Amino acid sequence: MEHGAAPGTETSARAGEQPPDRNLALELVRTTEYAALAAARWIGLGEKESADGAAVDAMRLLLHTVRMDGVVVIGEGEKDEAPMLYNGEHIGDGSPPHVDIAVDPLEGTTLTARGLPSALSVIALSERGTMFDPGPCVYMRKIAASNKFAHLLDIDRPLPETLRLIAREKGTDIRDVVVILLDRPRHEEAVREIRQAGARIRFITDGDVSAALHAVTPDSPVDLLWGIGGTPEGVIAAAAIKCIGGRILGRLHPRDEDERRAAVEAGYDLDEVLDQDRLVGGSDAFFAATGVTDGDVLQGVRYEGAEGATTESLVMRSRSGTVRRVHARHDRFKLREITGERVG
Repeated sequence: MEHGAAPGTETSARAGEQPPDRNLALELVRTTEYAALAAARWIGLGEKESADGAAVDAMRLLLHTVRMDGVVVIGEGEKDEAPMLYNGEHIGDGSPPHVDIAVDPLEGTTLTARGLPSALSVIALSERGTMFDPGPCVYMRKIAASNKFAHLLDIDRPLPETLRLIAREKGTDIRDVVVILLDRPRHEEAVREIRQAGARIRFITDGDVSAALHAVTPDSPVDLLWGIGGTPEGVIAAAAIKCIGGRILGRLHPRDEDERRAAVEAGYDLDEVLDQDRLVGGSDAFFAATGVTDGDVLQGVRYEGAEGATTESLVMRSRSGTVRRVHARHDRFKLREITGERVG
């Protein structure tokens, strides 16, 4: 939302502000690559805070070299909780275009610390005033699928019925329908419903954005993302979906009565169904993600001897619909020379 505007209100770029006129995703991927390289040195060491801190430091360092005037709408938290990449922080060199930014320098801190699959470094960007600000609402109920099943999504329809509709659309038995969702106690009832309907489940321990990408990618073995997960991750996933295609629907899900009251007092409509165009408005969204650990969507950082490393990234823009998969080889010694920071 535009700062000072009503909650979640989509606005066009303000008068005099320059919208994006170049493919910023191609510049942003440098920031996710650098964050991934920094976080990857902590894979399997059991220190998720250190891994996250390394990714945040690296991403912020490179973001300040990007030609843009960005405001962090989805970041590491409020300023008093997060010294860097906090909500409301201005990022970039201060020149146009004026944009909203959502970052997750390390999606999957626990995955990284434990050496588990599907940790990513991600960033999304859209025109100033077009990105949904979740305010006090940490969680939202989500459902997402590829273009093939987008027309079947309904957040209020019973889940088993949606699964049967997907099976019919696929022309298969419902046993061939796969749902990806977080392995959490709050999903126990949904797990029973899915299994009683006959569909299969792919559990994840963390990684909402990676799971959403998996669900909306054409020809993916996963048909549907469902569950209650992070609202910030929902906004980031929406930016990716505007680029790659598919659909996401969400509804804010307060954790308790205090959070519900805070959301209502702030003007949020807790009954509203939020789609990707409501979560990320405008016509020019950008998304970049780099794998930290190996996963279904992206290969993780690989080291080549003492000084080399490779990364795999997704780079996308909604206006053109272009989706690039970028394989890069990095000279870690040269990166250290350029930035003055230690990477790997």
